[in-house]
Amino acid sequence: MKEWWPWYRRIANEFGYNQDQDQDAAETLSQLLKNKSLPFSDVLNSLNGRKVIVFGAGPSLETDLMRLVELDLLGRFPTLAADGATSALLNVANTFPDIIVSDLDGPIQDLQASVDKGSKIIIHAHGDNVGLIKLSVRLFNRALGSTQVEPRINVFNFGGFTDGDRAVFLATAMHASTIIVAGMDFGKTIGSYSKVKVGNPGMKLRKLQYGKLLLEWLAGLGKTEYCNVTRYGERIAGFRQIEPEQLQS
Repeated sequence: MKEWWPWYRRIANEFGYNQDQDQDAAETLSQLLKNKSLPFSDVLNSLNGRKVIVFGAGPSLETDLMRLVELDLLGRFPTLAADGATSALLNVANTFPDIIVSDLDGPIQDLQASVDKGSKIIIHAHGDNVGLIKLSVRLFNRALGSTQVEPRINVFNFGGFTDGDRAVFLATAMHASTIIVAGMDFGKTIGSYSKVKVGNPGMKLRKLQYGKLLLEWLAGLGKTEYCNVTRYGERIAGFRQIEPEQLQS
């Protein structure tokens, strides 16, 4: 938390977030998960020591996904999907992610369908999505919570800001040995799987730039290996750019 607070305060100042509202959202989610929390060990055991793929919802997502499918690589790695990227795995690759990281602004029916098939979902609480949390948490039999402020029972702070970079922070916290990102462009175009409706594209692009900054900071912290197979978009400092074919070995 000591390392995270400077980032949170910078982000809160940039976007006008209210810490008390974020904290109230975490409290609400904690209460809603009281009798339906996903065991923390289930998430840890899924990723601990593993090489994993994290799918963002950028413009390269479908291209990256199909390249991995053609190489028969998806079944060889635990997969994490950032919110709307879940829809691409369901509808393009006919599969589902092992873990979904979502603040619930993606297609809720796809999130629910994926969880029904076996995905674990990490629901993120912030001051602007309390209404969605109250409506949607009941749709899932089991879930774990995340927050960007002080953690609460069943609600953890793994770090990260957008769903995509937060999924990488989660995998890092769960001691994944190698984290490969796909569909994480961080460019000037918002991916079609990013969210149901982008009300303010300029703000969305600013959020993505913070996500990129956070990943570059994270890559310089520890012993985790970070790789990037995103076909287009910007390079992420500290992430080794590779081709999907290199994952075959």
